[in-house]
Amino acid sequence: MTATPDTAPRTYEVKTYGCQMNVHDSERLTGLLEDAGYVAAAADQQADVVVFNTCAVRENADNKLYGNLSHLAPVKAANPGMQIAVGGCLAQKDRSTITQKAPYVDVVFGTHNIGSLPVLLERARVQEEAQVEILESLEVFPSTLPTKRDSAYAAWVSISVGCNNTCTFCIVPSLRGKEKDRRPGEILAEIEALVAEGVSEITLLGQNVNAYGVEFGDRQAFSKLLRACGEIEGLERVRFTSPHPAEFTDDVIEAMAETPNVMPQLHMPLQSGSDKVLKDMRRSYRQSKFLGIIERVRAAMPEAAITTDIIVGFPGETEDDFLATLDVVRAARFAGAFTFQYSKRPGTPAATLPDQITPDVVKDRYERLVEVVNEIAWDEGKKLVGRQVELMVSEGEGRKDAATHRLSGRGPDNRLVHFEADFSAVEVSAGSTAVGVRPGDMVTVTITYAAPHHLVADGPVQAVRRTRSGDAWERRVSASSTTGGSTTGVTLGMPAIGVPAPLPDAPACR
Repeated sequence: MTATPDTAPRTYEVKTYGCQMNVHDSERLTGLLEDAGYVAAAADQQADVVVFNTCAVRENADNKLYGNLSHLAPVKAANPGMQIAVGGCLAQKDRSTITQKAPYVDVVFGTHNIGSLPVLLERARVQEEAQVEILESLEVFPSTLPTKRDSAYAAWVSISVGCNNTCTFCIVPSLRGKEKDRRPGEILAEIEALVAEGVSEITLLGQNVNAYGVEFGDRQAFSKLLRACGEIEGLERVRFTSPHPAEFTDDVIEAMAETPNVMPQLHMPLQSGSDKVLKDMRRSYRQSKFLGIIERVRAAMPEAAITTDIIVGFPGETEDDFLATLDVVRAARFAGAFTFQYSKRPGTPAATLPDQITPDVVKDRYERLVEVVNEIAWDEGKKLVGRQVELMVSEGEGRKDAATHRLSGRGPDNRLVHFEADFSAVEVSAGSTAVGVRPGDMVTVTITYAAPHHLVADGPVQAVRRTRSGDAWERRVSASSTTGGSTTGVTLGMPAIGVPAPLPDAPACR
């Protein structure tokens, strides 16, 4: 689709649900659409093309999609030129039913062919009939596609796609396929290009990120990659998500501890503290191995903040199994946890297991777990009160910042800190009349208060370091205001942990 001088370019909106893989895929969908001549719709404007990038992890994912589609049905009926596309994991799973249930959908595409979206939209428009294209395997690694990054100063970098594990509660391997790894040189070249554009924080992304290298037979490929990131000048912060305890090796811990720009933060999914439940989940580790990893990480990086994922109410889970989970939570001292009530995933082995737990029991266990998780996270946060930390100023993470007159940023350990916008103690540089900070800049503050899910730094900012990332953010905002475009290309459903601002925290599919 190319706009002529007599026609305005068609507008688009991408609605994303699910894990950080979907978030990053949506950055590519946005890039593809803009490369094809579409422009982002304004917040108060109905887009000509609405793309749903779906998730199939939760039991009610299809209800959520069809509910959203039904709201658009009368809008499309009133705007015949409007198009609706559905992609992502649910499209991969329900390829044959989407157009039956929602015949007004124009395009259905899967997880392996997101690059086909512009062509499918044009074909549907010309042929005036729905286009369904679902590939069973990846033809081109998504990193080769155009990408419109959601952040000017922090970025996802995909190092692998797919997963070789067979967890009984997870449908991802059947939808994303077996693990495929990018070559290290390609990954490092992408990171170097991002740094040249002003990015100073990257998050290495994979369904099972520490299994990286399995496809080309190098068991230490991930630790080598972390060390190589440490050699990239201008790259200040390196994070990764999400590893699997079964394959988390000591060489990775050593690389984290010995590479200065790899941040002291680890998201390590537990799922359950019961060996019996872990076996039923086909999680190839047990409680003792998990706690051993936590112990070795803390020995190498005492300041590390460790977070996790936990599921309660898995089929067959007894009260003793649940108490074992609470025991691990207390022993591991997590800085935070994403907690879930077990939900049947259609197409997974766990969905047909006997001894499904009644909803009232699941809810009771969930509430008890959350209480313990929050209590420990709060205690861990209180240990930081009085400590000086350097934050990367973020964009849009403090929902109450306008009311509290605070700004927000992330510490090295990825904790969210709301800080007072008081720069009275900072020396004004020559030729300036005031101190200002932008997303991507660094500030040094002292923590004054802890809550379970964030920290507060009230009092004067001690130091400001204006950065190339702040410059990049300023250029993007300036360009957007000049062109009238939007600085945010993706509308999120459930976002992800440790991600480029302004995205808040949430977990991955694993």
